Amino acid sequence: MLLFIYLCVSTSNIFAQKTIPIDNSVQQYKFTLNEIEYLEDSTNKLSFEQVRALNSSFKSNLIYYPVNKNRQYTYWYKIRLRFTQAIANKSCLFELFDQTTENITAYIPNEKGDYVVNHSGARVNFSDRLYHHKNFEFLIQNTSKGEYTYYFKLKSNNPVKVIIVYRTLGYFIQYALSEYLVFGLFYGMILIFCFHNLLMFTAVRKKQYLYYVFYILSVALYEMSVDGIAFQYIWPGHPAYNDYVYGIALYAVSICALIFTKELLQVKLKAYNFYRLLNAIIVLRSVYFLYCLFIDKSLFIYKFVEIVPLSMAFVTGIYIYKNGFKPARFFVLAYAVLFTGFIVKAIDALGYANFLPAFLTYYSIGFCFILEMLFLSFAIGDQVRIIRKEKDNARDEIIRQMDINNKLKDSINKELEMQVNARTKELIRKSEELEDHSKIIEEQNQLLVNINHQLEEQSAEISRMNILLEKDNVQLKTDIDKVTEARALSTELNFEEFSAKYPDQESCYKFLAELKWKADYTCTRCSHSIYNAGRAPYSRRCTKCSYEESAMHNTIFENNRIPINKAFYIVYLIYSSKGTISSHQLSQKLGIRQSTCWSYAIRIKKAMQDHKTLKKKGNPEGWVSLVM
Repeated sequence: MLLFIYLCVSTSNIFAQKTIPIDNSVQQYKFTLNEIEYLEDSTNKLSFEQVRALNSSFKSNLIYYPVNKNRQYTYWYKIRLRFTQAIANKSCLFELFDQTTENITAYIPNEKGDYVVNHSGARVNFSDRLYHHKNFEFLIQNTSKGEYTYYFKLKSNNPVKVIIVYRTLGYFIQYALSEYLVFGLFYGMILIFCFHNLLMFTAVRKKQYLYYVFYILSVALYEMSVDGIAFQYIWPGHPAYNDYVYGIALYAVSICALIFTKELLQVKLKAYNFYRLLNAIIVLRSVYFLYCLFIDKSLFIYKFVEIVPLSMAFVTGIYIYKNGFKPARFFVLAYAVLFTGFIVKAIDALGYANFLPAFLTYYSIGFCFILEMLFLSFAIGDQVRIIRKEKDNARDEIIRQMDINNKLKDSINKELEMQVNARTKELIRKSEELEDHSKIIEEQNQLLVNINHQLEEQSAEISRMNILLEKDNVQLKTDIDKVTEARALSTELNFEEFSAKYPDQESCYKFLAELKWKADYTCTRCSHSIYNAGRAPYSRRCTKCSYEESAMHNTIFENNRIPINKAFYIVYLIYSSKGTISSHQLSQKLGIRQSTCWSYAIRIKKAMQDHKTLKKKGNPEGWVSLVM
């Protein structure tokens, strides 16, 4: 039992809030772990007096630096100091770092035992701060010997890592001057990079230089927003801008990075699929940015979305470098350094980078941005160097080729002179021969004129005979058509011979139309005699009632479901066989189902039966008489 009580007391001492002893030798102290206690106010309405009454409800901080896990709550933090001796000049203060903290209220005890209330945060005008410094400082009112409890009320819609640091005023001034010197160097280097690349753009007119300037300026705006420098120097009287600017800067960083990647690495030519993917990411990132800007600005806190476009740019650089584009090597190295900074920042956010120096973790991305800009400048310079080298090689090749061309031209000119001289002598000899031949040619020409006259007479005779032969051919063709038609009307032809007379459906329709309306046209509905061509082949539309009548209407082929030329041949075969041919034979000849042939045979035999009666009245012979 005693052992259990001892263990409980020991455990409670481990997690109990630790009081920090301070004397004149302590220049700086950071509060971590159980040195800070916190209280979550889910109502956001607790007053300071109520919080003091709830001292027992405060919980020990079990992580290295406390965070506001529930951003919709108000958080109260409590720390204890014990001044072992009075601090000289009473010059010490508390400092909080995270620039995204919207509202901080500090309750500092004074010499009378009362609490002095001080306000600060990103939602407060910069001119209302105790010191015109980027961080949040609160002056310690009472530095006499004794133990004191300090309260900090924090409310922010952004995730905040609460880092509370005790510093003497002298140390704070030294630290602030050093920090601003680093900022001056950092932003000075950015301006130098911008100015240099702007001059390069003016000189060589390469668009990648201009895109790179935009990218650097976007990085600078983001870093100034995160550091609080922009709030201090650009919009100190408009704290509401802090809710938007870092989101706008991050969007600009992503878009400029992707456009710069496309231009520098010539992605459209070297990896078209990646080019389309980068364009899609630009569109999606723009849609997300507009949604955050106009609908829900709280989504700006999700900075990890920038990993997607930057990672895509990194992967694109690796792919193009593997495919042999040398300037991509510095690009890949630049993004490797940048992602190293992201990894360090992520490890720090998870609380696993406490073993690293604070300045390294806090400024890791800034340092990596500088190295990235340096390597990207090398990448641009490398590309320009390669292009210049290619141009120099091309110029040397042109000069070498011009020398070869000059030598070749000289040798050709000499050779041409020799050939011209030889050719001149040859021409003189030929001209003499031509003079001799010209006389012979004149004699031959006279002979040819006589021969041509005889040929013209023979040609006229041949033309006259051709005209006579053409007339005979026309008469012969007419006789052949008449014979074929006579055979088609009387004797049996095979389907190939029959198809020569009716080769296609159009000729069949034309034949039916001429047979049906060989007399004048009369509308079957209104008896009107004027018509226009209808939509169906060789149909006729009445101009009065618009009734359209097809060529097959009121014929044996009405409601026909097989090719019309085959239907013609069925009528011809049944007529020529006098109805003795079977439907099985018709099916074999025409390749049509027997049932279809049988139904057509019934219809045609009925027409033949009717025709026998009409035949006695003097109707024409032949299978055509069965059609109508």
